[in-house]
Amino acid sequence: MKNIFFRIFLLSNLLTLFFFPVHSQENKILVRVENEIITSFQLKNKIRTSLILSNQEVNQENVNRSKNQSLISLINLKLKKIEIEKYKIEPDLKKVNEQLKKITSNNLETFKADFKKNNLDFDIFLEEIKIQNAWQKLIFLRYNNKVNIDEKEIENEIKALKMNKTEIEEFKISEIEINSSEKIKNKENISFINEQIDKIGFEETAFKFSISTSSINKGDLGWVNSKALSLSIYDVLKKMKIGEISKPFIKNDTILFLKLSDKRFSAPNQINEKQLKESLITQKKNEMYNLYSRSHLSKIRNNALIEY
Repeated sequence: MKNIFFRIFLLSNLLTLFFFPVHSQENKILVRVENEIITSFQLKNKIRTSLILSNQEVNQENVNRSKNQSLISLINLKLKKIEIEKYKIEPDLKKVNEQLKKITSNNLETFKADFKKNNLDFDIFLEEIKIQNAWQKLIFLRYNNKVNIDEKEIENEIKALKMNKTEIEEFKISEIEINSSEKIKNKENISFINEQIDKIGFEETAFKFSISTSSINKGDLGWVNSKALSLSIYDVLKKMKIGEISKPFIKNDTILFLKLSDKRFSAPNQINEKQLKESLITQKKNEMYNLYSRSHLSKIRNNALIEY
């Protein structure tokens, strides 16, 4: 196993120099991730892109607040890029284009023009979307044979609900997931995410900073059946009001924020067994794929040579 070297020499002071305009300072190497590098230009471009797309003012205060999560995001992207190149995984360009249409409200040329006007590199933004798409493909290919759902168990659960005349409870939720580290850093990162949610909203924060595969859809998980949720998450969601955001769930290696957008109940006689079964299977599979995605990224991060 390779050692992880964190040579942080005046990094915070150094990063405060990376303010706009983008080309005003010499382009320097900030971090080496194996054979990949993260430069001051890439970090500035990432910070400015996040701020401008979320309609935040590009000032020193906002830059300073964004730089830590932006740097973590770039490191994760480099790790994912190395891994997808290792397995020769190519992005699904059709899905990439569909995602671009969604992000740009089907007005790509105007979106590109805004990038040019603000001295931002659209190609870097596009590359991030391609990497995230290819990463999803990699996780599916690597772990698909391990994602096994007991369909008989699900069928029995549904039959029990109908027999007991139990209402089906569903939650429409979105998520933000970030890396967890030592307690002090966790407090800083949680504070940063909460500030971003206040400023730009939950969805934009998920899109820009969440490490979950759902980030590409701005954290949207759609309607989730209560039976597909862990007890700890269900206990929180059932007490939340619509529009409310949960306190962070701190796990071993990640921190999770949830937003409740809506909830509904279906009477037992309204249950479509086939649809409910398909929904539960999809939800359970997605949960397992996300688990494998987090685990795989954590594994390669722990084995990677990362030099500041």
